[in-house]
Amino acid sequence: MNQKTKLTGTVIYPNDPEYQQARMNWNPFTNSFPIVFVFAQQKEDVANAVKWARENKVPIRMRSGRHALAKDFSQTNGGIVIDTSQMRNVMLDKTKGIATVQAGIRVGPLVRMLAQEGVLAPFGDSSTVGIGGISTGGGITAIQRTAGVISDNILAATIVDANGEILHVSENENPDLLWAIRGGGGGNFGIITSYTFKIRPAPFQVGIFEIIWPWEQLDKVIDIWQRWSPSVDERLGTILEVFSKTNGLLRSQGIFLGPKVELEKLITTLTDVGSPLKVFIDEVTLLEAIEFWAPNEPLFDTQNTTWSSAWVEQILPADGIKAIQSFLEKAKGSESNFFFLNSGGAMNQVPSHDTAFFWRNTKYYVEWDASWTEESEAQKNIELVEQTRIQLQPYITGSYVNVPDLSIKNYGQEYYGDNFARLKKVKAQYDPENIFNFAQSIPPALVCDHGNKN
Repeated sequence: MNQKTKLTGTVIYPNDPEYQQARMNWNPFTNSFPIVFVFAQQKEDVANAVKWARENKVPIRMRSGRHALAKDFSQTNGGIVIDTSQMRNVMLDKTKGIATVQAGIRVGPLVRMLAQEGVLAPFGDSSTVGIGGISTGGGITAIQRTAGVISDNILAATIVDANGEILHVSENENPDLLWAIRGGGGGNFGIITSYTFKIRPAPFQVGIFEIIWPWEQLDKVIDIWQRWSPSVDERLGTILEVFSKTNGLLRSQGIFLGPKVELEKLITTLTDVGSPLKVFIDEVTLLEAIEFWAPNEPLFDTQNTTWSSAWVEQILPADGIKAIQSFLEKAKGSESNFFFLNSGGAMNQVPSHDTAFFWRNTKYYVEWDASWTEESEAQKNIELVEQTRIQLQPYITGSYVNVPDLSIKNYGQEYYGDNFARLKKVKAQYDPENIFNFAQSIPPALVCDHGNKN
């Protein structure tokens, strides 16, 4: 009789004192009660955990930064959570222009460490997100117009497959799997334990800005920002954030990979809108720009939050902006907001089918969320987010897989566009039994009697 696989790494069960801490997540709305956590120290621990889960018929969830935004993605009741957050090694090879990064390091520490070495790496607006989770879903960032989305920078990876085998993925080995993990969402094809990324030299000067307006000017500000930001200089990444009316904050921020004097000219379109309460422009080091853009934040939030997201290919008309304003008047939570990030540049120069990340023809990305503290408010906020999606439907396209929305029924098309069919074929090749199966995971393609792919 075969000796059953033993769990290795740091193993935590429900009766262990560390269990409550182990099951906490950044968004408390996603917390659940797994039967065991494995904190992997090396890739073999991940392989053993996958084999153990299969032998014991326990559902698998994987986690790197505890930042999953919807239920059932990084942990599930009665499941095993394979957590890579203690695997944080980074090997930098400047001569080859690459960094090999274990999947457990968080984005903030990673990009700060590389900035100190004179290296520019893509970063978003949250320092506590795990590089393991964000990278395969595309990974939108402040510098995507210069560097592409994070997945565009993946050159190779090490991945534990559905059989617990350790695979190497590159242009030469398992190239179809490399295509799939460049935008095909986290956890669909296996558990990635390390990535090799392309890196760039850091710029010497970085411009940053912040503009704050009275909340009531949101319609004017959104309209001008959306017309200006997609075609502005590609070295400029900019966001617009409009918080709930209760919170009353309306602001734009930006990072410019160049000097302040140029940035000042580029943003006159924005500084001329409405009557800004504050205009701040500065020239800083890359490290200071990261501190400004993605300041250190607590790992666990106290707010329950639900999200949706979309891409915008045509400018929003007045009715679209009205729907946004209506959402922000109804959403009462202090964190509830609409968030916009400009696209274009390098991100849109990659053909849609070259990688699994499909959304290459967009002007900007938009996401909205509603937050609450009392459990009785959950349903109302979930419905508000969904109603807003329906109202915006004529003006938006698709959705971002890293901001999953469980209300989206045809999620394959919404997350992956025309790449969904090919992703299902890759899934059938690497995980035909659908071992890595969770809410909105990619199902394996089925071969019908007639040989047609479903």
